Amino acid sequence: MNHHGGNIYAVARETGRSPGHLVDFSASINPLGPSRRALRALISGLRFAAHYPDPDCTVLREALAGRHAVRPEQVLIGNGSSELIALLPRSLSISCGLVIGPTFSEYARAIDLHGATVIPLSANRNERYRPPVKEAIEVLRRPSAAIDAVFLCHPNSPTGQAVDSDDVCALVEAANRRRAWAIIDETFVEYCEERSVLSRLAAFSRMIVLRSFTKFYALPGLRIGYAAGHEDVMRRIRALLPPWSVNTPAQHAALASLEDIPYARRSRSFMERERPRLMQALAAIPGVTVYPAAANFLLVELPCGSRTGRIIHHLREKGLLVRDCSSVSGISEGTIRIAVRSAAENLRLVRALQQAIA
Repeated sequence: MNHHGGNIYAVARETGRSPGHLVDFSASINPLGPSRRALRALISGLRFAAHYPDPDCTVLREALAGRHAVRPEQVLIGNGSSELIALLPRSLSISCGLVIGPTFSEYARAIDLHGATVIPLSANRNERYRPPVKEAIEVLRRPSAAIDAVFLCHPNSPTGQAVDSDDVCALVEAANRRRAWAIIDETFVEYCEERSVLSRLAAFSRMIVLRSFTKFYALPGLRIGYAAGHEDVMRRIRALLPPWSVNTPAQHAALASLEDIPYARRSRSFMERERPRLMQALAAIPGVTVYPAAANFLLVELPCGSRTGRIIHHLREKGLLVRDCSSVSGISEGTIRIAVRSAAENLRLVRALQQAIA
């Protein structure tokens, strides 16, 4: 079962609809879609289909290194950041990982599959799901704690919450002091670059920053993401990657996306306008609570006593898919996640949700 949302194919089969007739609010993808330059590069990359891909993703790594002011050897490309997450526990010899949640389930899954221990530390709903960074630092300072890695999604999914970069660095510093790894997943940080800690990579030899071309650059179908960290650490992870993990068209499209600066500006500008508009419209529905977010989605609590499954079914029958967060440990029942899409699609969702609740 897919617990992450975005499986339009299964819903299309179940409802008898074409995938193209579904509006997917369950996956938090840039509503502007891929960059046109990326799509042209994708087609151009097909010319090399008769050749193996560059196993080192050299051109893309060099471009990312230049963007983030690091050495190319400090960047590693993977078949989506999820592939890299899966390799972290083994490559880093993690025995006990502290996972700051409620969050993306793949961190705990990777630790568990490695046979290591997962220690969850969940945010408090009464504090609007603020990432419990200070609490995590206190845990790391305990001499009795056997933790050798800490995982933070920042901004967090599915809550959308973020803290200042200085707070994240304090967490990384606390992990470094006890010789623990700090894995910071910045999959959504392009929407709030000032909160990124990637520029401080040189200060922390045991910090690994994950990023993706899935969310902001709208390339989920191509499966491409990357990690940045100390070059020795990148080599350790690289040794576990399968050969030719990232295909040629994906490398071309990712490079073109990165170079399309006007596209990035338009994407941020659109989100700064449309996210508060959608938040205000949802909050106007009686009984609905909307949490502010730093990413391209909103965490929404349905009215107390609502039948969440019925509401989600009602929306699905109208071709509107939302993410049911009832399976996410640490989040209240009756909570859904809604991606920010186009203004017209957002209005359609709000009206359908009003009807479903009424």
